[in-house]
Amino acid sequence: MAQSVWGYDSDNGHERWHENYPLAKGDKQSPIEINSKDVQHDSSLSPWHASYDPGAAKTILNNGRTCRVVFDDTFDRSVLRGGPLSGAYRLRQLHLHWGSCDQHGSEHVIDGVKYAAELHMVHWNPKHGNFAGALKQPDGVAVVGIFLKVGQTPKPEMKRILEEIENIKTKGKEAPFLHFDPSILFPKSRDYWTYHGSFTTPPCEECITWILLREPIEVSSDQMAKLRSLSKNAENEPASPLVDNWRPPQPLKGRIVRASFK
Repeated sequence: MAQSVWGYDSDNGHERWHENYPLAKGDKQSPIEINSKDVQHDSSLSPWHASYDPGAAKTILNNGRTCRVVFDDTFDRSVLRGGPLSGAYRLRQLHLHWGSCDQHGSEHVIDGVKYAAELHMVHWNPKHGNFAGALKQPDGVAVVGIFLKVGQTPKPEMKRILEEIENIKTKGKEAPFLHFDPSILFPKSRDYWTYHGSFTTPPCEECITWILLREPIEVSSDQMAKLRSLSKNAENEPASPLVDNWRPPQPLKGRIVRASFK
């Protein structure tokens, strides 16, 4: 398995990531399954809040593994604060993980429940100088995870991202994505679980404070089908649907999951 070609297929999928990325077998890997009975309510966890500048949105792209929206993070334009974090973390990108059908696709699993998709908003701690530096620190990155649930009353939040899918159908395609306020993607409730974990893609660096929102946002089955219409191959290659780009839950290895709610 060559360094550059990890993916989600049987020959290069999560079972084999550790061959090139030994951290994938580390003690603080993500995602995890959260079992309510093992979660500790922590009354000292404060609410989190985000102040995002819609002007920071730059591009949307299909990199063959996910659909990603990239933001300008050269200064503190769009930041996440509070909750389990100390200081302000800058929004760098958001991306999605989804399944081949509506019954699975999320990376985190809650009491055995899998959602259709999971959205990750990736922020980094500017005290470490740059993103690469943050990846090497335990408090380097904060990710807000939002579950997408298929329902009858989809909210308009995901619409803008999904409208752009036509322009990034194949791997390597990128399109301008301007003036977008990602805070519309937050559910009403600010309740969250938090734990220390890793990126869910190689090299799986263990630098992430996870803020996993309890309340999912709703999408329609049609919207999910739209995500699955992306191709993981380039334009000049046979179309191959980009689906099941999720990593299954990893061992907890003694970590404690805390909840901001009872």
